[in-house]
Amino acid sequence: MSHEPKLLSGGNPQIPKGESDAPVQAYIAAMPDWKSSVGRRIDGLIVEAVPGVRKAVKWNSPFYGVDGDGWFLSLHVYTHYIKVAFFRGRSLEPVPPEPSKSRDTRYLNIRETEPLDEAQFTDWVKQASALPGEHM
Repeated sequence: MSHEPKLLSGGNPQIPKGESDAPVQAYIAAMPDWKSSVGRRIDGLIVEAVPGVRKAVKWNSPFYGVDGDGWFLSLHVYTHYIKVAFFRGRSLEPVPPEPSKSRDTRYLNIRETEPLDEAQFTDWVKQASALPGEHM
């Protein structure tokens, strides 16, 4: 008997932590409404941009990284948008639009009404994956 993952505040899926593609795909499948298809597209763009990308779910968020070099990006679902965290976002050109309390992190908030700029997103992913990652 399968059961749907519980959605936490803002609709963020509660997925058991794990290192691999499987928990990330479970998270994406559980994203509510329009967010699941956008999540699939984001995941696909990251996989295309960074062959062999490392994936995990930690703290109910998918993380993307480079083997041996930490994490460069994570996702989190909120009620009205998907928040993409670039952990070294201040070093990206151009710098992603949303500031963070963390000095280096910058965010991109993806909303249903604003199409994702896939070329810019892919460029940020390639830049971010080449920088030293966060170890957490």
